[in-house]
Amino acid sequence: MEFLAASPPYVVAGFSVRRVMLQVLLALLPVAAVQLWLYGPGTLRLLAIASITALACEALALRLRRQAPPPFLRDGSVLVTAALLALALPPSLPWWLAVFGTAAAVLLGKHAYGGLGQNPFNPAMVGYAVLLVSFPLEMTRWSAPGAGWDALTGATALDALRTGLRESYTIEEIRRGAEFGTIGAADAEWVNLAALTGGLYLLARRIIRWQIPLAMLLGIALPAALAHGLDPGAHAGAVFHLASGATMLGAFFIATDPVSAATSDRGRLVYGAGIGLLTWIIRSYGSYPDGVAFAVLLMNLVVPLIDRVTVPRIHGHPKS
Repeated sequence: MEFLAASPPYVVAGFSVRRVMLQVLLALLPVAAVQLWLYGPGTLRLLAIASITALACEALALRLRRQAPPPFLRDGSVLVTAALLALALPPSLPWWLAVFGTAAAVLLGKHAYGGLGQNPFNPAMVGYAVLLVSFPLEMTRWSAPGAGWDALTGATALDALRTGLRESYTIEEIRRGAEFGTIGAADAEWVNLAALTGGLYLLARRIIRWQIPLAMLLGIALPAALAHGLDPGAHAGAVFHLASGATMLGAFFIATDPVSAATSDRGRLVYGAGIGLLTWIIRSYGSYPDGVAFAVLLMNLVVPLIDRVTVPRIHGHPKS
């Protein structure tokens, strides 16, 4: 009898890679729809550019690795990477930067390590981090809240918060700006609500597990609430952090990547909590306004250690 070896993610209980990826793309539709409503056709432009670039880079990499492209192009995994990256980018971003970031995500974040199931880092966040480090000004300029599709670009609420605190303004004074909404960042409140809706759909369909999203959200909310309670003039509260930036997109769609995340239930809790805590630390004390991408990549680095410590011991085998 011949036994065939395959790379993860594996088919479990009828959940093929293609089916899972299609469900994720479906869950991302509310986020895309809200961003289209808020920012206009720039969202569709980035989605189209990222998708075409991702498919082209995937085909090229597979050819260079002497593998047949069609099966991998049809599984939808590279389109999920493209969609996550495109929805995290400012809609006014120049097209060539979208191409560059997507190529980095697919070629550097995915195929440099052997392709689907082999990548230790989340590919979409690799592309995002490359763009953010290389082009920080372009990556932090979003359309002005409530000003329409053709509005001038400006700093995000997280960036305005960081800058204002460094200039010795209080949270109350900073939040009077147009970048801020009722509970979080203007416009980002709706994007986070849409991402939460899509994330709950994935939970209901059992595409993702609850441990990572819950742990990540608590990892952001608890230190934010504690810091705000100790010094409300210098630290934003938990609700603001949960409703700003890429919090919900990160918790339900990015951190839950089955390849680069921890595998055990306890490991997922540690992994998610680490991402949340690092996100809050970077937002509060780092040089970049939002820390989700860097937090995910940093925790990807320690996943092997988390798995080693938290994976249950096989019955009958002594602890190593």
